[in-house]
Amino acid sequence: MSINFGVTQFLEIDGERLAYDVAGEGPLVVLFPGMGQNRHSYRAVAERLVADGFRVARADLRGHGESSDGWASYTRSDVADDLIALVRALGGPAVVAGHSVSGGAATIAAVLEPELFAGIVELSPFTRDQKFDLKAVFANGRYRKGMSLLMGTAAFRSLKLWNKYLDHAIPGTRPADWDEYRASVNADLSRPGRMAIVSRIGMSPTADADAKLAALRVPTVVVEGDLDPDWPDPAAEGAGIVAGMPEGVGRVEVIEGAGHYPHVQFPERVAGLIAALARETARG
Repeated sequence: MSINFGVTQFLEIDGERLAYDVAGEGPLVVLFPGMGQNRHSYRAVAERLVADGFRVARADLRGHGESSDGWASYTRSDVADDLIALVRALGGPAVVAGHSVSGGAATIAAVLEPELFAGIVELSPFTRDQKFDLKAVFANGRYRKGMSLLMGTAAFRSLKLWNKYLDHAIPGTRPADWDEYRASVNADLSRPGRMAIVSRIGMSPTADADAKLAALRVPTVVVEGDLDPDWPDPAAEGAGIVAGMPEGVGRVEVIEGAGHYPHVQFPERVAGLIAALARETARG
């Protein structure tokens, strides 16, 4: 399967440029990646969605990929503003999938401008305010290693540690083109200042999305990998996010064998969840 997303397009926001591409016809789906990645992390998911009858836009986070890197700040609230601007420019409403930091950003965006969002899919999201779990650090080796590598990446702005984190956070199944994709990401993150941006995102406050959960009214699916090293219990983290929403707004889907990147390891499953939500919301 190979879908042509054409040339990169740019949306100007506050004098900076957000890079994105679009393919397909039908209901709009917008895909935002997590920190340290670019829009091509969704390549397999996007191709399936386009083939399934959706208009799909993939964006690079500010300071990543082909987006510019002179932004004043890099918080979840900033990413939420970018989401709102892109969905509005593309003529929403849209179903938005956000990975990691972008999962939390999608929550904020959907509360601020609910008419633009038909539904959101949060992939391994950092949505709740994060508390360091010292007990779990001693008891859970997967979590201990993941936290050590993430904190080391942020503290030392280290691409080497980031790659070690990726190896840990993507256990088992990987796409055939993973090495090629990672080489392109490493080339991007090797540019001056790019790892400093990753560090800024990783160290940004986590309370902004959490504070919006109770006001969320947009149908939401929280997707967790059961081997995600970012939490001692990924399913419990997902359940905690949904518990913070009004009753009936959200649900949790756990993908067995997935780490922190379920859309990379199991694109067919993730694309199916996005498509199902898009169809549910279209029916009203």
